[in-house]
Amino acid sequence: MTRILHILDHSLPLHSGYTFRTRAIMKSQQNAGMDVRGITGQRHAADGPMVQETEGLTFYRTPGTADGPVGVRELREVGALAHAIETTAEEWRPDILHAHSPALCGHAGLKAARKLGIPLVYEIRAFWEDAAVGNGTGSEGSLKYRMTRALENHVVTGADAVFTICHGLRDDLIKRGHNGGKIGISPNGVDLSLFGDPPPRDEALAKELGLPAGGPVIGFIGSFYDYEGLDDLIASMPHLLALQPSAQLLLIGGGPRDEALRQQAAASPAGQAIHFTGRVPHDQVERYYSLIDILAYPRKASRLTDLVTPLKPLEAMAQRRIVAASDVGGHRELITDRETGVLFPADDPAGCAAALSDLYDSRDDWDAMRNRAKLHITDRHDWAQNIYRYQSVYQRLLTPKANQSIATAA
Repeated sequence: MTRILHILDHSLPLHSGYTFRTRAIMKSQQNAGMDVRGITGQRHAADGPMVQETEGLTFYRTPGTADGPVGVRELREVGALAHAIETTAEEWRPDILHAHSPALCGHAGLKAARKLGIPLVYEIRAFWEDAAVGNGTGSEGSLKYRMTRALENHVVTGADAVFTICHGLRDDLIKRGHNGGKIGISPNGVDLSLFGDPPPRDEALAKELGLPAGGPVIGFIGSFYDYEGLDDLIASMPHLLALQPSAQLLLIGGGPRDEALRQQAAASPAGQAIHFTGRVPHDQVERYYSLIDILAYPRKASRLTDLVTPLKPLEAMAQRRIVAASDVGGHRELITDRETGVLFPADDPAGCAAALSDLYDSRDDWDAMRNRAKLHITDRHDWAQNIYRYQSVYQRLLTPKANQSIATAA
């Protein structure tokens, strides 16, 4: 039985898109007969034992908290995580180290892999320097931005195999001069066993939130970062109300832009039709999904959104929800316009409103759109099938003198 040690920034029991992808990968690998465990670095900010069992998965923790000036602190983090990987490997003896971005995890994995003499697979879910620009904690071209990219390049060069979650990231690495033959794609996916038919509309919750019947209800569920473009969605509401007088907007979640978005909504002439719920418990999210006619993802056009595919639209399509999203590269990899969802112009509130209104007026076509979207998820984004992209690469790396193209295998 092949043993895989996943090297992670953070993990369950914390809830995030990052941890849900990790859970899906590890659970699917378990179901396929692999022995998998995870290890997190010092940024896993949650109390718990040094070896933690959660949802049937085992995670090791790296002790301590890194300190010092920028640069020194990160090197200390890498050193601590590399040491923890080596200590864990002495006890558990993994066959493969599978590190997941950010590059700090990849660098620690690379150090440990070289010392232990076992293969390293490095997986990039996003370029974290671009994510920092997108969430307002960094600036493009800054020293930190360039250093993060240089570290990523170092890990990609040193790893035995590389995966990205989409074509945008892979193409960017190749443009930098990396060998495309060792870079495969493991797309965002869903565990279809977790998704059944949508529940009926929760009328009690609708009444509690003040959502009148008649629709359409446009909804967003997720984190309120600037790059998500929720300000454009709020700005689209006066235009949408002119076309659909009963339209409502339901924003579920929270984040750095929360207060600014609430102020924008309060000042909007459509303010009475805009509803904020704050963050809701994960086990209650399905109730909120039941109220939404169209899930909207209005991401702004940027390097981050053009290169990275999000998870939320896939989860919505797996639940047979109707989705509409801005026409950025990451969405174009997931959604075929007018077939599995609708794409509308990015950074264009009026264009967004027109597309949402047209989509709502085409309700007779929704069942066919739902069916096409679910089939797309089943064919391309089901973890039960996609984990074999990893397995074929693992087998090649564990075969002496493996020299086949990772990209071909993946």
